[in-house]
Amino acid sequence: MTRLFLDIETYCETPIKAGTHRYAEGVEIILFAYAFDEEPAAVIDMTAQDSLPQRVLDAFNDPTVELWAHNSHFDRTMLKRFYPEVADPRRWRDTMILAYAHSLPGSLGELCEILGLPTDKAKDKDGRRLVQLFCSPRPEYSQIHRATAETHPDDWEHFCDYCRLDVEAMREVWHRLPKWNSENYGLWPEWSIDQDINDRGMAIDLQLVDEAIKAADADKARANDLVYEATDGAVSTICQRDEFLKHILSTYGVSLPDMQKSTLERRLNDESLPIQVRDLIALRLETGKTSVQKYKALQNCTSSDGRLRGCLQFMGAIRTGRWTGRLFQPQNLPRGSLKPAEVEAAIEAIKAGVVDLMYENVTSTVSSCIRGAIVAPKGKKLVVADLSNIEGRVLAWTAGEEWKLEAFRAFDRGEGPDLYKATYARTFGIKPEEVTKPQRQIGKVLELSLGYQGGVPAFLNFASIYGLDLDELAVHTREAIEPKFWHEAADAYEWFKSKGLTAGLKPDTFIACEAIKRAWRSAHPAIVNLWSKCDEGSRSMAAHGKGCVRAGKVLLGRKSAGYGALLLPSGRYVCYPGAREAKPDERATFVYYGINQYTRKWSEIRSYGGKVVENACQAIARDVLASTMPAIEAAGYKVVLSVHDELITECPDTPEYSAEHLSRLMSTAPAWASDLPLAAAGFEAYRYKKD
Repeated sequence: MTRLFLDIETYCETPIKAGTHRYAEGVEIILFAYAFDEEPAAVIDMTAQDSLPQRVLDAFNDPTVELWAHNSHFDRTMLKRFYPEVADPRRWRDTMILAYAHSLPGSLGELCEILGLPTDKAKDKDGRRLVQLFCSPRPEYSQIHRATAETHPDDWEHFCDYCRLDVEAMREVWHRLPKWNSENYGLWPEWSIDQDINDRGMAIDLQLVDEAIKAADADKARANDLVYEATDGAVSTICQRDEFLKHILSTYGVSLPDMQKSTLERRLNDESLPIQVRDLIALRLETGKTSVQKYKALQNCTSSDGRLRGCLQFMGAIRTGRWTGRLFQPQNLPRGSLKPAEVEAAIEAIKAGVVDLMYENVTSTVSSCIRGAIVAPKGKKLVVADLSNIEGRVLAWTAGEEWKLEAFRAFDRGEGPDLYKATYARTFGIKPEEVTKPQRQIGKVLELSLGYQGGVPAFLNFASIYGLDLDELAVHTREAIEPKFWHEAADAYEWFKSKGLTAGLKPDTFIACEAIKRAWRSAHPAIVNLWSKCDEGSRSMAAHGKGCVRAGKVLLGRKSAGYGALLLPSGRYVCYPGAREAKPDERATFVYYGINQYTRKWSEIRSYGGKVVENACQAIARDVLASTMPAIEAAGYKVVLSVHDELITECPDTPEYSAEHLSRLMSTAPAWASDLPLAAAGFEAYRYKKD
């Protein structure tokens, strides 16, 4: 098969931060670089000639030619405006996606360094400056509006060479990248559906967006006036971080380490703080919601036809392969303070321009309505469904925790308690029907916190999220739990205390949390064994050992000299680049290279059996969701967005399209997981909402 490697450079008055599709509406292609197979790369200056070489045009029309680009969604979207024959994503392949699929970063420059490309094949490091110079309007203070070959001839020559080198670098990266997940797993068919979804986009209620921004801006102006008055002019706007911190320290003697939401929320409930400080903190929290910025992203990025496109990144979570969000970040939409039934009335108030008259907290109200900006166009409806507790089901299935799998199946048949009741009952040794509502909440925290080898800190984190009173829990636990778990935890307390691992809890409170952890693990022997087997497999993988270790439904081993790998039941590999054995002082089972979630840099990451189990379960859950998409699309439910384990689809507003039908399609297990119990539920609406 012939491969055409290509890269384009473009000019547009619209900033690229408005998104690929909004940008494309006014784009001009200025350079086109290409190479057929192993031939030398060439560059066409499109500002000097109107057409591409005939050989390239013939390739565009030849479906047997593979079109390769790095971040091809951009190149394809630009090119199809001028050459419609390249619009079909099934014609395309993408080195960025290939990198993501093998747990490598997407930046071409980073890939060149990581893969050790020779200097002549590496991406030109002066490229950023040249792109800024030629691809967008010059700053207002510049004497020219636009840089060209005439205004900057030397830089233009360098820019052409940079574009050519990008193709050379991309092709060399392609040669060096692993291809296991494109050869042994259906990577490209999945990706083509993703590209269809991104091209399709979703309809946006721009009136709601515009009025929400106006309301939020007016509310912020009000907050600025209040903070100016409350601080006697020392802080003039609510966003002045340093002035805010300096004022409360000098005036009230209160020192805050930072202005993060978690810090402010914690101090807001501190009754020892002066009421004036708490009022200022509340004001800062009220107006600091990121959802307002999401509305502005919707306003700036929606195309002229009222649809927002390009919001999903395929394989964006490069360890598990899950989708991540782009532009207005749909994967982290706020839950909101309003109940779903109240949101429609709030939207009407926002659109009528009277939200400040009807609601005390304008910013919070606006934040609660962000989902409602996604709507169905005329004559259509949204059908939405979500896989129920998919990670919990996958964890039990992967480990072979049979009692839990049967509990899922019984619940799905309408014959048994939900999982949170079942888990609490199993952990505390009582009948599921005896579990009370507060005890079910404890069961939920158990499920969310302990499945991936989490200990007391993980339990504390989720207990805080779900509002458990830990001191009260301690009293309840001592009375309810099997005595041996309490005694074991009490015996271990001094060791935890000597290591500084009691999280500042009262002794009985820590002992209760530790006892609960031990009881949960006793009730889940197969899952605990899965952690142990993944530890064993990780050590073998990192030690460059030959052969594989089976851990439940997955296999761990050394895939090549540079990669450890976890083989999923779907046939896809979760990769661990540069996996090595941990040193004695590293407190880990093994170490590998990845993107550090805090620094966003490529660096070494420590891991252990429970984390590998988490990677496996999230990856399997992702593969289950992806496996349902072809049938869903074929049935006429056009996916417009995926949010975690939820699909938002657009379809004709007729009875044959229903939440029940979509749920059945989503809960159809793939052949490689035919005994995995799945369930889904959803709703139909003309506006997206939190069900």
